[in-house]
Amino acid sequence: MKYCILSLLAFTLLLSSCKTTNPEFQQEVADPQLIHNTVQKLTDVIVHDIFSPPVASRIYAYPSIAAYECMVPGVEGYQSLAGQLNGFTAGPKPEAGKEYAFPVAALHAYAQIGKALIFSEAKMEAYQKEVATTFKNINMPQDVYDRSMTFGQEMADHILAWADKDMYKQTRTYPKYSIPEEADKWRPTPPDYMDGIEPHWNKIRTMVLDSAQQFPPLPPTEFSLDPKSKFMAEVKEVYDVVKNAGEEELAIAQFWDCNPYVSHHKGHVMFATKKITPGGHWMGITKIASQKTNADFMKTIETYARVSISLFDAFISCWDEKYRSSLLRPETVINSTMDEDWLPLLQTPPFS
Repeated sequence: MKYCILSLLAFTLLLSSCKTTNPEFQQEVADPQLIHNTVQKLTDVIVHDIFSPPVASRIYAYPSIAAYECMVPGVEGYQSLAGQLNGFTAGPKPEAGKEYAFPVAALHAYAQIGKALIFSEAKMEAYQKEVATTFKNINMPQDVYDRSMTFGQEMADHILAWADKDMYKQTRTYPKYSIPEEADKWRPTPPDYMDGIEPHWNKIRTMVLDSAQQFPPLPPTEFSLDPKSKFMAEVKEVYDVVKNAGEEELAIAQFWDCNPYVSHHKGHVMFATKKITPGGHWMGITKIASQKTNADFMKTIETYARVSISLFDAFISCWDEKYRSSLLRPETVINSTMDEDWLPLLQTPPFS
């Protein structure tokens, strides 16, 4: 009788073990849609929190790099970005001889860093609970799940320590942009006449560029109010294109409208429309390209990392030139010299 009871108990434990272990769990956790969903959630929070385009590029970059670094140990043919990105050193390594679900680590690291860089942490935490439920329903071995989450957290901590040294915190204390007195220099534009955003962004540590000045663009057209000058010819072109814009031109402009905060004034009522940033737009394009090419989880992660790194450095280089040339916006010139009632198709963002 005792033997029968022990046999029944062993059989019950065996059945229980079979129910909680899914032999296909590695394939299921590597669904690229999971990373697309996670990036989209971060985009949604960036829009909600109204981060400026340069700051948004930073919020995208560090999580993407962390997710990529989590995947490298588990996929042949890829190498760490340590030593390739400025100031970035080798991170934690998985324990030898132990099984990991590296996509679990990657998604956890991405979400943890994203949460650390935004304001609305609760929104990301709620999403993380949804992902945890997804993983629970996949029925992977508990030790693999726990080990993978720990590795993801270790990688997130490593990346955040690196991010903490990129001068972002220091630039929060720098003075606001002071408007020069010269006639050709940028000045705030209607309707809100907002201060110039992130005038010190060129101080942020680059990732691949050696500095913000490595690839300076050609200088803008020389300022001149002479009606026969090249500068005024370009201003007149902007005026005419907007004045004669048809439905197609308006639709194209609206598609590329990435101003994260557009204010609307109706009498005494003012409200705002929140939208994606330019970086968010390109992350969305990255999703489309990855899906159209049926990219797997690792290729998708790599693509997001490459795009976000490029955006990060591009904003630093671009903002360096914006505040070096600090040229007047066409709207300002047109309103003061040609037509005071003229409005651009899209609201002018608060930078030169």
